[in-house]
Amino acid sequence: MTHAIDVRGLRKRFGSHTVLDGLDLQVHPGEIFALLGPNGAGKTTAINVLTTLVRPDAGTARVAGYDVVRDPGGVKRRIALTGQAAAVDEVLTARENLVMFGRLSGVPGRAARSRADELLERFGLADAARRRVGTFSGGMRRRLDLALSFVVQPQVLFLDEPTTGLDTRSRRELWQVIASLADAGTTVFLTTQYLEEADQLADRIAVLHEGRVAALGTAAALKARVGGDIVRLTAPDGTLVREIPTDGTVHGLRGALDELDAAGLDGVVAIDRPSLDDAFLALTAPTPEKEHAA
Repeated sequence: MTHAIDVRGLRKRFGSHTVLDGLDLQVHPGEIFALLGPNGAGKTTAINVLTTLVRPDAGTARVAGYDVVRDPGGVKRRIALTGQAAAVDEVLTARENLVMFGRLSGVPGRAARSRADELLERFGLADAARRRVGTFSGGMRRRLDLALSFVVQPQVLFLDEPTTGLDTRSRRELWQVIASLADAGTTVFLTTQYLEEADQLADRIAVLHEGRVAALGTAAALKARVGGDIVRLTAPDGTLVREIPTDGTVHGLRGALDELDAAGLDGVVAIDRPSLDDAFLALTAPTPEKEHAA
């Protein structure tokens, strides 16, 4: 299988600080891949290396089949990057931003105008096409920023914390846009500080810890590493009466309820299951050596 992104043994230091310490990961074509990690874990550095903005110290990285060191031009022609701040001109209208970016990318005038209209429609901005971007909400700006990334269709789209600063409604609207891009065949590589975002969007998730991938898999697989479901029985006043581990199946749940009945217990039953937050905290807990050094 040809990977959209193939990273082997990637290392990067800034001064005496090692940010990436043998990073390995592969991303399949057309999937949404999320890279999670605590602040300072190296998520943005990884994206900067993969988009040729930063040169690695060791290891290899190929994006869309091109080596980021040996052929950065080949990589740049096949990717788009949307950072944490919207890169739009607030004085221009949405359509003017798109047309200008198209012309700067070498698209002829008529084709640039046609592509701008197509993208305004695709990203839900057609009604605001002739409004100055300075009047846009945060969510509209981020949608326009994404639209700019598609003036020239990328094979791989890098999103560095794309919904930072957005309210809940705008964040969910942007999730729909990102999912639609992947459905259309674009590979999406994103970093995010919102675990719910990765849980909802990503086909697979890598957790970055101390410069390496601590775990990789689907959201369900990462949650399963923390533990299974638990049936909790509480009294009307909220006091915990009994906890029974279960495998999450109907058979397991029925068995837990039968056990409560056999014990003659009554109360309010709830099922608790590990969240991605639980998995993240467990996977990024400081090692004893790090705690001792601190």
